[in-house]
Amino acid sequence: MKQLLAVTSLLLSTGLLLVGHGMQLTLLPLRNAALSLPEWLIGASASLYFLGFVAGCFIIPQVITRIGHIRAFAVLSALMLSSILALDMLPNVISLFGLRFLTGFAICGLYSVIESWLNSQTSADTRGRILSIYTFVTLSSMTLGQLLINVGPITSSTPFMLSAMFVALAIIPIGMTRKMAPAPVESARASFRLLYNRSRSAFSAALLSGFVAGSFWSLGAVFANRYSSDPVDITWFMTMGIAGGAILQYPIGWLSDKIDRRQVLIILCAGGALSSVGVALSVFQAWHLVTVFLFGAMVMPLYAMALATVADVSSKEEFVTIGTTVLLTNAMGAVLAPVVLGQLMGVLGATSLFWSFAVLCILVGAYIALQLRDPRMVSIEAQTPFGMAAPDAAPNSFDLDPRAAEDHTDADTEQSNEQEPQS
Repeated sequence: MKQLLAVTSLLLSTGLLLVGHGMQLTLLPLRNAALSLPEWLIGASASLYFLGFVAGCFIIPQVITRIGHIRAFAVLSALMLSSILALDMLPNVISLFGLRFLTGFAICGLYSVIESWLNSQTSADTRGRILSIYTFVTLSSMTLGQLLINVGPITSSTPFMLSAMFVALAIIPIGMTRKMAPAPVESARASFRLLYNRSRSAFSAALLSGFVAGSFWSLGAVFANRYSSDPVDITWFMTMGIAGGAILQYPIGWLSDKIDRRQVLIILCAGGALSSVGVALSVFQAWHLVTVFLFGAMVMPLYAMALATVADVSSKEEFVTIGTTVLLTNAMGAVLAPVVLGQLMGVLGATSLFWSFAVLCILVGAYIALQLRDPRMVSIEAQTPFGMAAPDAAPNSFDLDPRAAEDHTDADTEQSNEQEPQS
């Protein structure tokens, strides 16, 4: 309770920030669709958002080191709320691309500030419980953001102003805290080769997560808007996808602690394929939202499961690097997929989005199944508990792994980057 009280202002700021962020994630595709922008252009703007996120991974740690956590939070929040307001004021393509890049850059930095601060304020024996509360705050706030989209017409300024207002309010709790800010964040290090060598299954799952989950955030509202012009229907469509991932993530994590995680990844890929087909076929049906819920339940945990899978076969000295790489692999998938899938939606129709998801899930699931031929170097009993390795599917959550905060000076020897693949 003492440690929870120490981060109350931080969690309050997080909640306010993610209400506004959750609103703009769904609001922008809907506004762009209302302006009759083609799907490929909406997808391209989403790619710029995720590209900004990637850029933030490398630049933001230096900003935090220079000006500190509290000032960085205030500066990045100001950048984000200004971008949201400008997106309403400047509805042209060039502004859309630039502002979406800035929004992705800003939210990446804000996640970095929040999660590195949480990591510094928690001890090893309470970190899991604090992270559970953080997960609840994150998902609840994002869901509330979906529901608040309906405060005004999509084409009006009201939803944008409300989104920006929540981001602005997020500055107050953290700006008034008397707690000491944590030490500077280390600059991001990444090695795609290291990740692939440690676990080809985790590499492919992280990429699939970016392809599917990233495209769902970017184009899911556009898909729903094709079949219903009622904002309430679109809101529930997005909300059910989030709820599925939130409710079933930990049961899936519990299962992954009992069996080979590669088998769980295959189950998620198969479930993602079947539920994607269900979403595509159930349009206008009473059970449509059920399929959306199941879709979210299968694809939203992929990122966390990829992180847990590679955590089993990596040393604590290299885990921060590998965690960064999992994040970047996920982000790069989210950069590439919306452009291609947006074009498919324009040519083949809106349901091609979920048919594409089904094909991607089948291909990656088959690839991971091939990895089962190679025995893992770690037994099921020796697997890192899911709650420690991947406590949350939110970006940057690898920073909160207990091993990331340990002193590395006592390490025996660092594993070679040339180690044989561990599947």
